[in-house]
Parts: sequence; structure tokens; C-alpha cells
Amino acid sequence: MLRRAAAVVRGLSGPLWVAARRQRSGTGSSARPGPASEHLPRAFPKGFSSTFTGERRPKGDRIFEALGATDELSSAIGLAGEFSSEKGHTFVEQLHKVQCMLQDVGSNIATPLSSAREAHLKRTSFSEKPVLELEQWIDSYSEQLPPLRSFILPSGGKSSAALHFSRAVCRRAERCVVPLVQAGEADPNVAKYLNRLSDYLFVLARYAAMKEGKEEKIYIKPEV
Repeated sequence: MLRRAAAVVRGLSGPLWVAARRQRSGTGSSARPGPASEHLPRAFPKGFSSTFTGERRPKGDRIFEALGATDELSSAIGLAGEFSSEKGHTFVEQLHKVQCMLQDVGSNIATPLSSAREAHLKRTSFSEKPVLELEQWIDSYSEQLPPLRSFILPSGGKSSAALHFSRAVCRRAERCVVPLVQAGEADPNVAKYLNRLSDYLFVLARYAAMKEGKEEKIYIKPEV
């Protein structure tokens, strides 16, 4: 019982997209890969995990690296959202929607195209529509901002700084996903979404600083 309880705790503290094992006869589910509480890993050799397609890979595989980076990104955005909510920013709902979209990003990453069947692809496909929505949001906030004349350092209050941090994590997530797209393992729209998301987070950080009346610190070449 103790071993089983410990396994559950480890599962719940893991990434959002814990890969599902191959569906057992008569017990398969048609849902996309969900939270850790729905797909707890069982009896896998140490150092290995499974994709949504049932393929076992080392935990150091670039697919799980990309999933971890995407999970970190969602957590960073959640923190930024809490800071922004305290300041009454109306864009908080957009951040929540982004976190939901990142769940879908993770589902796509966890379904490598090389081993996916048609049924998998239908559940985890990622369209261009969310990318276009981000571009609309970027244009909307950019129109309200003063021209960018200097290199801005992450600053401008807690909301802005947290959004800058999220942007940096997003860049890393994108770098993890690009090799998967180039290898034909993930949908190109996933990489596009992360690319535009980092731009959105940058613009939003500047917008938050402006609305809060906070100063954005700029780069000044240090004297040596």
C-alpha cells in the first residue's frame, strides 16, 4: 500500500501530460492525454516513459524534454496571471486561455507522428487558428504602446517581470519543439504558436508596465 501511495504522489507531482499506455482491450478511452491524475505511469522500467501512442522512450528523449519545457511555461504564465490579477488587468482571461492551449500543445508533442495512428491524430491535431488569434492580440496591444527605442530589461513591476520571465521560458520551449517539427514528429503549427506566444508575452509585459505606471528599465552599457 505504501509503495502504491508513493507512486500516486510521484505521478501527481509530474508534468501535465503524463503519457498513456496502450489502451487495454475494452478499457480504452477516446480522450486526449489528460492530467497526471488520469494517466498514472505503472510498472515501467526506471528511466523510461511512454508517449500517447504507447511508444516507450527514455525519459531523456527530446519529446519529454519539450513536454517539460511546455509544462514550465504554463506554470510561469500561471504565476504571471496571479500577479496580473492582483492588479486588475483584463488580459488575465487571455492568459488562462493560453494555458489551456498549452495543454493541446502538449497533447500534440506527446503524440509523435512517426508512431501515431489516424485516431491519435484526430484527437491531438493543432490548427493554425490559435496562432492567428495570438497575432490579433499582439497587434491590439502594440497599437497602444509607445515606440521601442532601447533594449528593455525584464522589469516594470511584478506583473511585467513575470511576463518577461514567461517569455524567456517560452523561447526555450520553442527551441525544444523545433527539432521535433524538423524531424516530422510534431505539427509545425505548434512551433508557430510558441514563436508567436513569446512575442505576445513581450508585448503584454510592456503593456502591463504601462498600465501600472511602472518604469521599464533599459540597457545601459556598463562603464569598465
